[in-house]
Amino acid sequence: MRDDPGPAPAPMPAASAAAAAEPVVLARGLTKRFGKFTAVDSLDLAIARGEVVGFIGPNGAGKSTTIRLLCGLLTPSAGTARVAGFDVATQAEDLRAHIGYMSQKFSLYGDLTCRENLRFFGGIYRVPHASLEERIRFVIDMAGLAGREDALVRTLAGGWRQRLALGCAILHRPPVLFLDEPTSGVEPQARRRFWDLIHDLAAQGVTVLVSTHYMDEAEYCNRIALIDAGRLIAIGSPGDLRERELGGTLYELSCAAPGEAVAVLRAAPDVLEAAIFGDRLHVLIAHGGDASRLPALLARAGIEAAAPVRIEPGLEDVFVQLVTRTARERGHA
Repeated sequence: MRDDPGPAPAPMPAASAAAAAEPVVLARGLTKRFGKFTAVDSLDLAIARGEVVGFIGPNGAGKSTTIRLLCGLLTPSAGTARVAGFDVATQAEDLRAHIGYMSQKFSLYGDLTCRENLRFFGGIYRVPHASLEERIRFVIDMAGLAGREDALVRTLAGGWRQRLALGCAILHRPPVLFLDEPTSGVEPQARRRFWDLIHDLAAQGVTVLVSTHYMDEAEYCNRIALIDAGRLIAIGSPGDLRERELGGTLYELSCAAPGEAVAVLRAAPDVLEAAIFGDRLHVLIAHGGDASRLPALLARAGIEAAAPVRIEPGLEDVFVQLVTRTARERGHA
């Protein structure tokens, strides 16, 4: 598990039924192929106004490709998608004026100052000259950059650059914001500040799709979309996913030779899944199963283990279970 960014912001409110009836982002069968490789495979997704959806998946799962499709930066191989009322395939130019996009790497110019970067992006996004200075002041205040307006971007710490990049992406007040792993490599307190800004934008009605590899950050979202090998394998609120997808009771235990222990446990009755988490094992037992038998089972295989302790599952447990289940299903296909 990665560093904790600190106490979570207030829970995200659920999107209203009226807003959910008219998705701001709607994809149906969205597919992208590169030659024989399918990066995004028949993805269906609907996101409401003011909703924050977290996109979770391993490297190469298709998160970035999906975001680029929804931004109109890539043309779908099959399927359709509409964002802010625009077709991503046929109205890409019009679409880009109505979205904000923050890529994995900071899309800033290090040899320009904060103010100069903002003016440059204001021109790119065609912010009216009469309102540009007002918008720049808003971004500087929002990002906490007061006093650093004339600092060269390359001299700023990662958290400051991150917030400035977000400010550049929303300078034109887009109704939809795409953030592709925006907090990667940023220290925990800066990540917390960044998520506070996301919540503030959502409260103003901005729809946000944010990809992240930090499972703790996913807890801050209205819903989480789990993607693996280009396919959407589950979507729901953090609580719903934990309750719906695990289908058992989770235990933690310490043992010698955890790699060997996982293989033994996975073959045991009532064990739905076993995985290594740090220096311990997380074992998912079917409802009604007896976890107290696990140490004896391992002892017969020559592996010493402590008594299992029941724990509350995290999103990482859900993700491991879903990916493993999906891989097994594909293996039997």
